[in-house]
Amino acid sequence: MSFGDPNNPYGQQQPPAPQGQPGYGYPQQAPQGVPPQGGYAYPQQQAPQGYPAYPGGPGGYPGAPAQMPGLVKTARVLLFVVGGLQLIVGLIALLGGAALSTTDSGAAGDVVGGVVIALGLFVLALGVLAIVLGAKFAKGGNGVRITTIVYAALSILGGLANFTSSASEGGGPAAGVISLAIGGLILAAMVTAPGAAWFKRPRF
Repeated sequence: MSFGDPNNPYGQQQPPAPQGQPGYGYPQQAPQGVPPQGGYAYPQQQAPQGYPAYPGGPGGYPGAPAQMPGLVKTARVLLFVVGGLQLIVGLIALLGGAALSTTDSGAAGDVVGGVVIALGLFVLALGVLAIVLGAKFAKGGNGVRITTIVYAALSILGGLANFTSSASEGGGPAAGVISLAIGGLILAAMVTAPGAAWFKRPRF
């Protein structure tokens, strides 16, 4: 009895395996269009298209200026200039007050010298404050803006006080006009919308 006999039911051969089906000893091949699975490594996922990129800095946020506004730059320069002048005037006042207290041994000389020294210290403090504020304009927050508004208000009050003094006393109408103009410009730079947006912008 032959196993190759087609009439023998026990001799029928099994149909061949479908072409392309892998055997046990060969790795499986993924169908066309499907990426192969390599070991335990997970396939890399790409970010979906259509989503906007993250902003690169403060200028990428809506409403935040990318560069310091021109009026704010002008106010910064004025702070440096006025601060330097106030330092010089404060030092001169300190030296003058000390000289008055030393040369005049009377009570009047001590009082006048003390007042001049106190004014010199106050002007020195304003000068240091102006320079520090100007240096913080680049990265300072809303606190720097509020402090600058206070400084500008003091400059305006000083300008008004200059109208009641004479030029020989270090004041006068001319000094008052200059102080008012500088204080008003610095104040305007802080309260306008571009200036406020600059100091309130997100920082990293």
